[in-house]
Amino acid sequence: MSKSVTIRVPEELHTQLQELAEAEGTSVTALITEAARNAVRDPRLEGAAEVFRSYIAENADAFDAAFPGDAPARQDASRAA
Repeated sequence: MSKSVTIRVPEELHTQLQELAEAEGTSVTALITEAARNAVRDPRLEGAAEVFRSYIAENADAFDAAFPGDAPARQDASRAA
């Protein structure tokens, strides 16, 4: 369920929002909603998923060697044995 919120912005900002929304094929409401989500997002999580993926990719062979019975099937043929 959505909650309605009324905000006041300068005319120039509203015009810029309308132009951006049109260029991106979205609405001013969607742009503002995304900006609000970004404002409350925990900054400690920014980039965490990419750091995790990178760590796993760099250390996959070591994990596989340490736990051979748990090693998943390879999807990347370049790393296949």
